[in-house]
Amino acid sequence: MTEAFERVSAISPLPAHLRGGVVAIGNFDGVHRGHQAVLERALAEARRRGVPALVLTFEPHPRKVFRPEIPLFVLTPPTMKARLLSYLGFAALVEQPFTRDFAALSAEAFVTDVLDRNLGIIHAVTGFDFHFGKDRQGGPAYLMAAGERHGFGVTLVDAFRDEGAEVVSSSRIRALLCEGAVAEAAGLLGYRFTVESEVIGGQQLGRALGFPTANMRLSPEATLKEGIYAVRFRRADGTLHDGVASFGRRPTVDDNGAPLLETFVFDFSGDLYGEICAVSFFGFLRAEVKFDG
Repeated sequence: MTEAFERVSAISPLPAHLRGGVVAIGNFDGVHRGHQAVLERALAEARRRGVPALVLTFEPHPRKVFRPEIPLFVLTPPTMKARLLSYLGFAALVEQPFTRDFAALSAEAFVTDVLDRNLGIIHAVTGFDFHFGKDRQGGPAYLMAAGERHGFGVTLVDAFRDEGAEVVSSSRIRALLCEGAVAEAAGLLGYRFTVESEVIGGQQLGRALGFPTANMRLSPEATLKEGIYAVRFRRADGTLHDGVASFGRRPTVDDNGAPLLETFVFDFSGDLYGEICAVSFFGFLRAEVKFDG
């Protein structure tokens, strides 16, 4: 992990120690194996040049701005995304607020105002299909030409394909999670799909069975298949426990309950309420069953 990893905004010039770096550009939702191909190229270029390695991303996800009526299952919320990028070795995550005003910027304004003036980059790395600016007017060829004009290099990375020659994408991973195929999703992510949230109070049903239950509210847009999963539970202090988690509306308790992740934590006794904990999914076991009476 980078010692002094930073999260900064792209709306103003970067501090001097982060300027003159190599930037990977993209949404990077999921930080999956396809994203990692782009990110690793940026890290390698930064090491070769002896300059900071940065990631420029857009918050919220552009789809939430352009199609707010369609729920979007965000795989890695900003805090988790920042942690993953820190683990990879980046110096900073630069977050560009994505608004309709920003989307209306011309491609040249994006290059001039963000990449050149605010970030002061010497090299950009992005996917082969990256588009930017009003009406997506800026594409790979435009970025290459803009780099020549503004004095920074550009590396375009081809689509990353899995062992079956299919392109790895965030939408494909979301579709797998909707089916409960968490093991297959892990193969595309490069790690186990993980969620994190604060542990909240529940009905403490697990305590009656001799082990604690950690209840966590997830985003209403989380479209993970409802059911029972084999999981690994990580506490805020980093300690790990195996467990079984139920995701859904808790039909055994409340017909109209809010969707929750309810984890039965093995080999642990104590109070988890208020902790920010993480749950990693290893396998789908079965659908939930409502018991009468």
